[in-house]
Order: sequence, then C-alpha cells, then structure tokens
Amino acid sequence: MDIQVSGARPSSKARADWFTGTVWQDPVIEAPEPARMRALRVTFEPGARTAWHTHPLGQTLYVLSGVGLVGLRDQAPRLIRPGDTVWIPPGEEHWHGAGPETGMCHLAMQEAFEGRVAVWLEHVTDEDYLQRAK
Repeated sequence: MDIQVSGARPSSKARADWFTGTVWQDPVIEAPEPARMRALRVTFEPGARTAWHTHPLGQTLYVLSGVGLVGLRDQAPRLIRPGDTVWIPPGEEHWHGAGPETGMCHLAMQEAFEGRVAVWLEHVTDEDYLQRAK
C-alpha cells in the first residue's frame, strides 16, 4: 500500500503545446505496472482548454466545480457541470476545458497503453471553441 499525503506533491502548470490558457494539474494517481490507471485533477481558468487529443484506452472526466465544455470533431461543444461524468471512447478526437467566462475543474482518468495515455494533436481554434454550446 502507498498513501500519497495531501499537499505533498506540487501542482504543475500544463504544457503550452497541449493546452491553451492557464491550466493547473494536480496528480491523483500514476499507478505502477502492471496497473495502468492515471488520474489528474485539472483546473482550467476561464477560456482555457486542451488541444485536440485522443486516448488509446478512452478517458473518463468527472466535473468537480465550475462550468466547462467538451467538444468532438465537427460538432458543437457540450456544456458540462459539477457532478457530470463524461466517457470518451478510445481513439475519439476531442477537447475539454473551461467556459469562456467560467473556470472549471475536473478529474481526468485514463489508462496507459504501452506507456501512453494520450495522443496530442493541434490546438483547438477559437472558432471551434466559441461555437454555441448545446
């Protein structure tokens, strides 16, 4: 058993090549092999978002606070709120982040496959981000 004491691991600012705007990540778990579980608490300032990306084994998002958006290729983004759970199947191109005027925090959970949890693509354009959400 391993207990990670709250506050013992520092927050880190998300990489600019994978995110737009200010995003903070707090590690929850990166389980040692043979386990594959990876989870982060991700906090997006208003307007911040991920780049387009996929996950080899899918991803689950659980919204903790704020109001955010999640988008799929060629579709208007959808609103996500505290308590919402989003399942993104393996290989589905998507993005997620805060609303234009609201911050959002979610728990992002995914499994590693051959050491990778995500395949990062291009940044989400303002045009895609600012589409009227469903």
